[in-house]
Amino acid sequence: MNSHMLVLPLILQIFIALFSSNPAVAANSKLFREYIGAEDKGVTFSDVPINSQVNFHFILSFAIDYTNSSTPSPTNGDFGVYWDTENLSPSHVFSIKSQHPNVKVAMSLGGDTINDEHVYFSPKTINSWVRNAIHSITEISRKYNLDGIDIDYEHFHADPDTFAECIGRLLLFLKQNGVVSFASIAPYNDDSVQPHYLALWRKYGHLIDYVNFQFYAYHKGTTISQFLKYFHEQSSNYRGGKVLVSFGTDGSGGLSPQNGFFKACRRLKRQGKLHGIFVWSADDSKKAGFLYEKQSQTLLARST
Repeated sequence: MNSHMLVLPLILQIFIALFSSNPAVAANSKLFREYIGAEDKGVTFSDVPINSQVNFHFILSFAIDYTNSSTPSPTNGDFGVYWDTENLSPSHVFSIKSQHPNVKVAMSLGGDTINDEHVYFSPKTINSWVRNAIHSITEISRKYNLDGIDIDYEHFHADPDTFAECIGRLLLFLKQNGVVSFASIAPYNDDSVQPHYLALWRKYGHLIDYVNFQFYAYHKGTTISQFLKYFHEQSSNYRGGKVLVSFGTDGSGGLSPQNGFFKACRRLKRQGKLHGIFVWSADDSKKAGFLYEKQSQTLLARST
């Protein structure tokens, strides 16, 4: 038998061993994301430290399809801007992106409350909601020169399939027509929330680039082992997706930076599973000087 016939399989075996022994290594990412503007605390883009070695996404919070009145009511997909427009205006978006080529800006839809009332996803019909949402979201995106969109509805007056169709069709239009280049969703572990996002993921997951899973919605005092367990559970739920880890600087729950969050991140990074970090929110971090934002970006920027 020709000796080359014996050598070739061996070479292939070595090649496969080198590149597939830890196939997830390539999944590590230098993506850092932060919600900003929801609490009207005067925080600006330039307040937040930006490491030039990471991919940085600001997420404006929130665009809401509700009236802004003492008794707010749903508008069936007609979105308006409810973030701090004085400090986070179109000119501010232009300025921060001009100064930092690694920065992109997205907006988040929905959120938890408006004027202390819950924001509900409440479409009259799928077609009418999608039509209105396409028009209003496109208008806001172009005015602010936005790059992406995030979905953060937390209360629902519609079944999961209706939510999936409305949001899925909106994302399809926005991406196909170049209105946005990336999209994310922001679910958390709640029986009234997860079914809606899982229905969306099953049908339109190919349009969703990042899963901003709200790990800070778990109980306070979460341990590292519990956090890693939750991460793997949600990675299974959103199989094939880039599930980002997260913490809150508003005193919410989950695994805090003080109690091992970065240790858990380093462990995921060694496993090739650190798809990025996001923070809720810049408004709350300002008083502490964005300490944990700096640590997050340093960890992401390091090669090991």
